[in-house]
Amino acid sequence: MAALTSGLFFLKFWRRTRDPLFLAFAVSFFIDAGNRTVVLNLPNPSEASPWTYIVRLLSFAIILAAVVQKNYGKKPG
Repeated sequence: MAALTSGLFFLKFWRRTRDPLFLAFAVSFFIDAGNRTVVLNLPNPSEASPWTYIVRLLSFAIILAAVVQKNYGKKPG
């Protein structure tokens, strides 16, 4: 529930500013919330599954790509 709430929080700020970094954080938290929901609903829930870590890696890679793009992307003007 905290990941979903955090995603909504960042989505609100993205809608105000249109900053891609906020959108990346929102998407990342939504992926995390979905991942935790799926793991919770498995017959034998275990966060030790490699798939759980692959999804988390994707989530963090989205944030990392947004940070790199913000710092090294095209400068306006």
